[in-house]
Amino acid sequence: MSVSPYIFFDGTCEEAIAFYQQAIGAELLFKMTFGEMPKEEADNAPEGCGSGFNWPDDKIMHANVRIGDGEVMMSDGNMCADKVKHTGYSLSLASKDLDEGKRWFESLAEGGDITMPWGETFWAKGFGMLTDKYGIPWMVNVEKPM
Repeated sequence: MSVSPYIFFDGTCEEAIAFYQQAIGAELLFKMTFGEMPKEEADNAPEGCGSGFNWPDDKIMHANVRIGDGEVMMSDGNMCADKVKHTGYSLSLASKDLDEGKRWFESLAEGGDITMPWGETFWAKGFGMLTDKYGIPWMVNVEKPM
């Protein structure tokens, strides 16, 4: 069994994927746009979604991205939601290398908001929390050896 987060963006998924590729070495495994979706599927939007799938053809319907040993799924929208809100979770990156962890933190923080500055803690050689420029909350951790 595995569990993977599924992140929704407000039309910036393609840009976010490129940012994560540059910032933390993410690897794009799969991408499909709304324009590539079979028409019969687009015509069968779930109940309660108003006019259904009305995103521009070039926006991302689904993408799989590998970050380290994990995968994150992404899309340009949850068509049943008014506004994407990223609360109640953080994506957590762990490294054994202090310089690598700090580099990830600084790269992800570019254009975003730092909520806990990078620094040593009682459990970590380096730890920091931020919200990136796409509104995604992150924690970067380099544990101290036990």
